[in-house]
Amino acid sequence: MSYDAIIDKAIRRVPDFPKPGVLFYDLTSLLAHPDAFRHTLDRMVETYRDTRLEAVAAIEARGFLLAAPFAYRLGIPLILLRKKGKLPGDTLRRSFDLEYGRDTIEVHREDVPAGGNVLVVDDLIATGGTVEAACALLEEAGAVVSGVFAVVGLPFLGYQERLGTRDVQCLQYYQSETA
Repeated sequence: MSYDAIIDKAIRRVPDFPKPGVLFYDLTSLLAHPDAFRHTLDRMVETYRDTRLEAVAAIEARGFLLAAPFAYRLGIPLILLRKKGKLPGDTLRRSFDLEYGRDTIEVHREDVPAGGNVLVVDDLIATGGTVEAACALLEEAGAVVSGVFAVVGLPFLGYQERLGTRDVQCLQYYQSETA
């Protein structure tokens, strides 16, 4: 079985979550499969090994689980993009629309390298609202967003239209919310 098939098989599909008619791609199950998780990290490193990155920015919460070992393996800083009110220091904030509501993320201003190339990491990109807000927040803080990485991309929800010409890399692409 190929590594991509191992990753695909490790991703749990939950029908009718968070609302009827939605198929939720749950990447927490990927963590319970060491081979799939290892391959995911290996593919991330392989993809960005030759990219000059000063930091990796992780979107709360599952993005933390991917970006932390990636940052460790590349020897670069990890920047946390957290939900409103979770960071104690001087923060920048950005509100955005989600597929199912509205949210706000923050970043510690001092953690963002001014002029530095930063990779944004999340587990899944659906409509692109969270990633769009993360990129704008990092750029407001002075960083250059070099690209976006997620394990799963749902292009049928139109994230590329929101993210424009940004370089988006995903390991798995799903074309619908049907099991």
